[in-house]
Amino acid sequence: QYALTYTIIQTQLCTCLLFLVFFIIYILTQLGNLLILLTVWADPKLHACPMYILLGVLSFLDMWLSSVIVPQIILNFAPASKTIPFGGCVAQLYFFHFLGSTQCFLYTLMAYDRYLAICQPLCYPVLMNGRLCTVLVAGAWVAGSIHGSIQATLTFHLPYCGPNRVDYFFCDIPAVLRLACADTTVNELVTFVDIGAVATSCFMLILLSYANIVHAILKIRTADGRRRAFSTCGSHLTVVTVYYSPLDGAVAVFYTVVTPLLNPLIYTLRNQEVKSALKGMTAGRGAE
Repeated sequence: QYALTYTIIQTQLCTCLLFLVFFIIYILTQLGNLLILLTVWADPKLHACPMYILLGVLSFLDMWLSSVIVPQIILNFAPASKTIPFGGCVAQLYFFHFLGSTQCFLYTLMAYDRYLAICQPLCYPVLMNGRLCTVLVAGAWVAGSIHGSIQATLTFHLPYCGPNRVDYFFCDIPAVLRLACADTTVNELVTFVDIGAVATSCFMLILLSYANIVHAILKIRTADGRRRAFSTCGSHLTVVTVYYSPLDGAVAVFYTVVTPLLNPLIYTLRNQEVKSALKGMTAGRGAE
């Protein structure tokens, strides 16, 4: 009986600890990305530059992507009910794939922006102006929305007449398909091909951009020039590396919990202009 009591107490403590950890991560994620958004918006030099416009969009995206999954994880550690309505499950699956694919497209746009800035610096103001940046960002959101709609439609047009327990920490496609009382082979194949095509094509385009960037940087004669050129894309390269690192079951946790938390940290620690803008905001507040 004492051993059983000890086990129950230990489980409860572990649950409380996980609740606290995810709650703190979520709050820090929202505050960190909000700070990046406010910094880009408040600094005239930043919100006039496509590189930082894309960074602001990424921060906005990370705030929503984190909000799709993490609050539900937090509730799962709470003593309250762990149920989610069917409509909520549909929305969660749709927004996870919508925002996740949009983030993937956005990383590709950020790599393309750095390619133009480093490989074609004289033409950069013309090739990547505010209007084109807006069009590209809008295209990424539309493409992500289409991707999410395809995944949600394919998943929820199946009949669900069996158990209603999702054996996962949120409503993702593999976990939901296991509940369908119909053949899901076609769904699994289309899902694999669709998601694989999006991730692979984005990754290959990013690799192509950075291959050209490295080639251009190596042509710079001075070490200081090479260092300054590479520093403009160091933060993005770090973020992309983190984004494509996780495997298997860690993917969803990384995309929705870890990556949105790390992005503002990486950009504030590695990007000199963002740090300068933050210092300027802090100094301005102090002067007031």
